[in-house]
Formats: sequence, structure tokens, C-alpha cells
Amino acid sequence: MQGLFITFEGGEGAGKSTQIARLAEHLRAGGDDVLATREPGGSPGAEALRHVILSGAAEPFGPAMEALLFAAARNDHVEQVMRPALRSGRMVLCDRYIDSSRVYQGVTGDLDPDLMHAIEKVAINGLVPDLTIILDLPAEVGLQRANARRGEGTADRFEKETVEMHAKRRDAYLAIADAEPERCKVIAGDRPAGEIARQIAELVDDLKASRGMKAVRTAEVAR
Repeated sequence: MQGLFITFEGGEGAGKSTQIARLAEHLRAGGDDVLATREPGGSPGAEALRHVILSGAAEPFGPAMEALLFAAARNDHVEQVMRPALRSGRMVLCDRYIDSSRVYQGVTGDLDPDLMHAIEKVAINGLVPDLTIILDLPAEVGLQRANARRGEGTADRFEKETVEMHAKRRDAYLAIADAEPERCKVIAGDRPAGEIARQIAELVDDLKASRGMKAVRTAEVAR
């Protein structure tokens, strides 16, 4: 048995957590066993590194150090949690994965592409997503959403950066989608959540059907 590995990508406030929850509900309605997880994090070791990364403690050491910390967290997450889940037939939905590192540390961290490729290869050990949903919306809209969600809390390592930086990341995500259209599907994120959820569910149902898996049609997605 082999489950599907679906990742969700996009800038701050793009709606990844909301759409993962809706897709998980849709898949469970069809009888699938679903694991919803996140990066950095998802395993005890990776969750410990999550605090170090998002607190900004590693920022003074530069993007290369942050990339290595992300890679260490990712490898633990892959080997301890996600790969075993997929082998048992579970559907794995992950909030951020390799594309976040490619964008945040690679493009806007200005790290050498060869270095990023080498780090990624070791970190994932062949575990590439079956489908990557890139939730796309203007950077200023995403930051407004992130600020509203956070309330009086402190912005994390990446939320605090400029609109211009987030706009550059948006462009980098779209460039990845252009380069890998079979894996990456861009979904407009500035629409009602239910409408977005139905479009994502349709994509996943079609992918399941192509793999000979039972699919629940999008009419059954909760409004």
C-alpha cells in the first residue's frame, strides 16, 4: 500500500492551514486515513528545531545555517513520521516542504543552487510530493491576514520581513510552478475558502482516480 503525499505551499497568510483541514475532512469522509502535519515540525525532533528557527535564534548565523536546520528537521520528519505513514497507505498532507526552503533560503536567502540541491537531496532521501498546492495571493494581502491572525502576538522570523521580500517569494513560488507543472498546481487564494476547498478536492480526487484509488466527488465537500 502507498498513500498520497500532498504538500501545501505559499506565502504568509495564504490559507494553507485552513485548506489542509478542509481537504483532510473531505478525504476522511471517503474513508481515507489522513495525517495532517507541518514543517518545520511534525516530529518531536523537528518540533524542537521549529522553535529555534521561527524564534529567529538562528538568524544571526545566516541563511545557510537556517537551511541546514530546516534540513535536519525535515529529515527527521520524513523518516520518523511521513515515510512510514505513506507506506502504511495513509494520505499525508503537509503544511510546507521542499519548496519553502527553495524559496525562503534559496531565492530570498541568496544561497547557491548547488548547495540547496545537495541539502535537499540528503534531507528528503527521495520523498517527493505527488502533488503540491501553491496558494497564491498578493503579498500585502497575505501579510494583512497573518497580522490579523496573530493579533497582539509577536511576528515570527519570516512574518516580520518587508512586503517587497514577500512579493519576491511569491514570484519564486510561481517560477517553481512554471518549472514543474505536473507536480505543482497554483490556486488563487483570494477567494472564499469553500470555493478554494472544492477546487483542491477536485484536483485530489482526479489524482486518486488516476492512481486507481477511490475518490469522493467534490459535491460532497463541506460548504
